Amino acid sequence: MTTTITDKDTAAGINQLYAIAIDADAIARAILFERGYANAYAIEQPGDVDVNEIIIRPTRQEL
Repeated sequence: MTTTITDKDTAAGINQLYAIAIDADAIARAILFERGYANAYAIEQPGDVDVNEIIIRPTRQEL
């Protein structure tokens, strides 16, 4: 995907980002599993609960 980026600095930055990217399966597990139980966490909340932000980041990412 980064082969189409013509600016070399931008392409290098994106490649660094991809190097620490989280696998899609890991994201799905983080959202859909709570304490080991299949439980669509954000989706199955009661009507009076609003889950509006879930932050998931690679552990290798600097804060």
